[in-house]
Amino acid sequence: MCGIVGYVGHRDAMSVILPGLRRLEYRGYDSAGIATASDGCLDVRKKTGKIAALEMAVAGDPPRGTLGIGHTRWATHGRPSDANAHPHIDCLAGLAVVHNGIIENYRDLRKTMAAEQHRFRSQTDTEVIAHLIERHQADGLVSAVSRAARELEGAYAIACIAADAPNTLVALRRGSSPLVIGFGQGEMFVASDVPALLGCTREILVLEENEIAILTPEGLTLRSVDGVPVRRHPTTVRWDQEAAEKSGYPHFMLKEIFEQPEAVRNTMCERVDPQEGHVQIPELGLKDRDLAGLSRLCFVACGTSWHAALVGKYLVEAFARLPVDVDVASEFRYRRPVVDSRVLTVPISQSGETADTLAALREAKDHGSRTVAICNVVGSSLAREADGVVYTRAGIEIGVASTKAFTAQLIAVTLMALKLGLARNMMDTMFVRQTVKALCELPDLLSVVLDQSDAIRRVAARFADCDHALYLGRGLNFPLALEGALKLKEISYIHAEGYPAGEMKHGPIALVDSRMPVVAIAPRGETYHKMASNIEEIKARDGMVIAVATAGDEEIHAKADVVISVPATLEWLQPVLNAVPLQLLAYHAGVLRGCDVDQPRNLAKSVTVE
Repeated sequence: MCGIVGYVGHRDAMSVILPGLRRLEYRGYDSAGIATASDGCLDVRKKTGKIAALEMAVAGDPPRGTLGIGHTRWATHGRPSDANAHPHIDCLAGLAVVHNGIIENYRDLRKTMAAEQHRFRSQTDTEVIAHLIERHQADGLVSAVSRAARELEGAYAIACIAADAPNTLVALRRGSSPLVIGFGQGEMFVASDVPALLGCTREILVLEENEIAILTPEGLTLRSVDGVPVRRHPTTVRWDQEAAEKSGYPHFMLKEIFEQPEAVRNTMCERVDPQEGHVQIPELGLKDRDLAGLSRLCFVACGTSWHAALVGKYLVEAFARLPVDVDVASEFRYRRPVVDSRVLTVPISQSGETADTLAALREAKDHGSRTVAICNVVGSSLAREADGVVYTRAGIEIGVASTKAFTAQLIAVTLMALKLGLARNMMDTMFVRQTVKALCELPDLLSVVLDQSDAIRRVAARFADCDHALYLGRGLNFPLALEGALKLKEISYIHAEGYPAGEMKHGPIALVDSRMPVVAIAPRGETYHKMASNIEEIKARDGMVIAVATAGDEEIHAKADVVISVPATLEWLQPVLNAVPLQLLAYHAGVLRGCDVDQPRNLAKSVTVE
């Protein structure tokens, strides 16, 4: 949550910071601001609203200077306003700070510094950082930031500049709030996420926890908060600037929905052999004998990633006959989880920086559990801290509502289930070969579903003015019902609930009437006839049924009001195909209702605060 961009070098800082903030707007868009240093003075501009409002505010009189920091905010403390927007300054306007995260002890600090006659201009927790640094600034900016950090409690990332240090930018990370350093020729960059730096550099270094980065045009000095020098080398990212652009699509979300065949193909690449039926995931960091000796697996995740984990539970238990728990990561620590060295904990996160998922990983490790992360960002905190990692290779995902990352996660949990089943001798070669062959066919089948986008838009138009919707599924498709409902809520602001269809008669059926659209996920498979009966029950109560069904299914066509067809595949892999029409339904409903589908209200892409 929140986006930070900073620059020091030979260019006009604003020319780097504003484009970087635009690429980070998915991290928060309540307000935005920029501060530059020039000729011994700071120039701070802030504006409520999206980056466009800030751009308009500075268009006629842009801030000058080759040193600057910028921020796009997702509000935690204090409502969105010009005063609460970042950057925040000290009493004398001599330094400016931007911040991502939460300062847990800010009330006590604010009370103490107010008594010392520090003047506060906002309701944020961030402003105490500026005043703390001011308190210690006689020791120099770097020392002042370090000393201030020792008094702050919480998980946070900050970037700071001062008028009397014109060629120095100081950044610090503590906890789960990410910061990335970028390297250039005679210039340096800092940002909350890699997309902000695309087009400027591909050479990056991810700050570790409790590290301070001192950036000057000459390069980077790295040290711990305690002052111990740190030596690490940058890595090269493969993403390019085009990956962070819309490429002709009206929205990032639609672009990313259409990128799913490639995301699925890339996630499987070099991990499966359709001829031999092999599944190889060397990044697991565990040998077959380690996998065979497990007593249990525990998935931990949040939101959409949790839904992928629920699908993973079905697959691992079916393929490997290994008991599986699925925990909401934010609750994992608070139930005293029973995990040990024979339990494999698998945290799932697109960004690899989700605060609750990181906390769950650390809790599991503290209990001796082995850990393997599934995430999309190389070098993320989750990837670095887990014993092993399975990268989903979905590429940059800008849209706040996850789409291609979800289907890539479904592929990752499927591969993990197959690998566990092989290691535990629970599957025969023919089954594995058949499943791998079907996996390799998925990208082409996804393209068939995507070809129906215009038809799905017409379906969405039939219920876009409704206030509520119900999603039903059984077995592997129950998690898809949850995911479909979540997407509709996120993107269109239509209230929606996902249920296992067998639970419909235990309450939700009371909601069904002629104004209640019901999305029934009913492909052919083990639970098909039961889903067909549920559809009959909905129609008997005048409900409008939108069915996601196997292509050519005349029985469902006869029962439902509308049918969205998906190609046939193995039942185990059907969720990958079923996800796409649910995403397109939500997308088109949101667009028809005039919603900002890329940046839904109150949401942010990466939840880095608890």
